[in-house]
Amino acid sequence: MYVILVYDIGQKRVGKMLKLCRRYLHWVQNSVFEGEITEVKLKELVYEAKRIMDEDQDSLILFKNRDAKWMDKQIIGQERSPTDQFL
Repeated sequence: MYVILVYDIGQKRVGKMLKLCRRYLHWVQNSVFEGEITEVKLKELVYEAKRIMDEDQDSLILFKNRDAKWMDKQIIGQERSPTDQFL
């Protein structure tokens, strides 16, 4: 499955959330990540994220799709971290 993850986390916890998300997905910009992930790995990510978060103050949003090819991505302005890989 293809996932776009966006979070808004308190300053004290943001570093831990950044490190966690980088283990599973590609960093796009600030608090935005995307990439292919299995259902099991996504459940692991969400479980670990909930341990970091204060659910009364923080938020994590997941956009899920079957495959990246079904997404139309348009970038306007500077692309912070390209997800295309060149060989």
